[in-house]
Amino acid sequence: MDSDNWVVQNLQNALDTWNNKMAEVWSLLTMSPQSFKGGGIWHVIIQINGAVKAIGLALLVLFFLVGVVKTCGSLTDIKRPEHALKLFIRFAIAKGVVTYGLDLMLALFDIAQGIMSTIMRASGIGTASKTKLPNEMVTAIEDCGFFESIPLWAVTLIGSLFITVLSFIIILTVYGRFFKLYMYTAIAPIPLSTFAGQPTQNIGVSFLKSYGAVCLEGAIIVLACIIFSKFAATPPVVDKDAAAATMVWKYVGELCFNMLVLVGAVRMSDRISHEVFGL
Repeated sequence: MDSDNWVVQNLQNALDTWNNKMAEVWSLLTMSPQSFKGGGIWHVIIQINGAVKAIGLALLVLFFLVGVVKTCGSLTDIKRPEHALKLFIRFAIAKGVVTYGLDLMLALFDIAQGIMSTIMRASGIGTASKTKLPNEMVTAIEDCGFFESIPLWAVTLIGSLFITVLSFIIILTVYGRFFKLYMYTAIAPIPLSTFAGQPTQNIGVSFLKSYGAVCLEGAIIVLACIIFSKFAATPPVVDKDAAAATMVWKYVGELCFNMLVLVGAVRMSDRISHEVFGL
């Protein structure tokens, strides 16, 4: 409902910001790192990954030698065919992990995206629902005189600021996930090279678990949005008999509480995904 009232316009502008950011959240969650921001960032990350891969291969030999020294009591152990074969297989697997680490990480990301798509199909929710002001409240605000509108201005300013801040917090969380994906991809060859040595392989395992947690974080955010859409399926009740200021205050307060629940759940997605992987 269009209105030229400043109070209505201010509240609706804040809700439009929230709606736009929620739509952007859904769009980002279904987007791959290769297509994010036109793919320019991904191109740079691939170049960095290729440059770091040379360092990773050098560290691969170092970690392999450290592993040989730590696991072999003497040169006699290395001369045993079964032990030498075991060392050769470990080195070959570690070399393959470093060389094709990017493909491995993209495969993990695709699995996480598949989980996310399955959750969306199962829930029947693929887009964010839009929030708008009830017509009854718009009419009550427009019927207020100048002095009656003064408390509405204060309520509107506080509510609009709170909604806008929550909008940017939730979108920053989703952007932060993309940045973490890029950072993990850029430095991947270095921690993956630790698979060459048995004493250092825990570093590589922890790295892959942490990367998997970041990928799974998207599915947790989707779950949070789906749960929130059901939790807030019924919009805040508007008391038609109350004064306009009371009506707006109750509506904005309940609306902000619902939004705060979603933002809190999205912010917890990082912690939940790490707990799933035992980190």
